[in-house]
Amino acid sequence: MKYLHFEDVEVGDHWTSPSRTILESDILGFAGLTGDFDPLHVDHVYARESPFGRPIAHGLFGLSLVAGLASQCPAIRTLAFVSITEWQFRNPMYVGDTVHAVTRVEEKRPHGRKSGMVTWRRELVNQEGAIVQMGNFTTLVALARAGERKSKATGAKSA
Repeated sequence: MKYLHFEDVEVGDHWTSPSRTILESDILGFAGLTGDFDPLHVDHVYARESPFGRPIAHGLFGLSLVAGLASQCPAIRTLAFVSITEWQFRNPMYVGDTVHAVTRVEEKRPHGRKSGMVTWRRELVNQEGAIVQMGNFTTLVALARAGERKSKATGAKSA
């Protein structure tokens, strides 16, 4: 897989990830992993009486999905995850929903000698085209030429 570097992306570039269908085992697995067994997520009888009418996936599961789906679309040399800002949970996710991530470069700026800071607009979108979640991720991205240095004697580059 070819990874992109800071120099390879520009403001306005965008990608759409492959899709993933949410299974009941995903919700139960996430509940087990986090300890969040709120009946809204795992109890069909309770959830039937909720405003949603059936169990919904955890909001943080959706946030995890968008992070994972977008991690390879684009495949980029990320050095550090810096922040999430303006995150919104707009619509519920149900068992059987199929979601994908849409990523757009919102801002980029140099950051030191080895990296740049990139702000990505991320949306988790369901099979009906509705935005489920959205907000900004900021990451440090490696420069392609960060490891190159010129030799003073010859002017040749070395890694």
